[in-house]
Amino acid sequence: MTDVWTLVHAERAALIEDLAGLTDEQWEQPSLCEGWTVHEVAAHLVGNARSASPVGIAVAMVRARFDFDRMNAMAVAADRGATPAETLERLREVAPLTKGPGAPIDSRLVEEVVHGEDIRRPLGLGRSYPQEAVLRALAYQAHTWVGLGGAKQHVAGLRLVATDAGLGLGEGAEVRGPALSLLLVASGRTVALDDLTGPGAVILAARLNGR
Repeated sequence: MTDVWTLVHAERAALIEDLAGLTDEQWEQPSLCEGWTVHEVAAHLVGNARSASPVGIAVAMVRARFDFDRMNAMAVAADRGATPAETLERLREVAPLTKGPGAPIDSRLVEEVVHGEDIRRPLGLGRSYPQEAVLRALAYQAHTWVGLGGAKQHVAGLRLVATDAGLGLGEGAEVRGPALSLLLVASGRTVALDDLTGPGAVILAARLNGR
């Protein structure tokens, strides 16, 4: 397998290139992350690359009164520059780093690929992601608890079939679609549900929508 940091650094470089071509108005467009603009997702990625230690994360959780969403919002406010150009420069500075928050290393691929799509899809931008990066991120999400940002409970009893990669994960009613769409859905991005087919797709959609 390719070293994970090689894949992560490639994604950071590609996103920086895309962000460099945006107007100020595009930076303030809503992303796929509910409640966050493109600018805020980029700031979140700055913090991800810096990756606080487990102790630092624990301190941040206490400051946020153990509210994960509040903790993320506080971090975004701290990592966001006064202008898009400043945030982009911060992203360039942290892009070469090889830090992690104590979670399995493939979680870094989830962050880079999924947040990359959070930014690109609403802006009509496309990227041909390395298949290995997408598949490793998908496998990680399929085995990670929902409470930790994964999809383990949502995909229980289902078989995820990546139609463009010859990969199948799990057992049960099939959910078929492009690997990237499966990854997005496994990361809570319901916008990609329309890309999926198979008897398991209806079950997965109901679970994600709380029905």
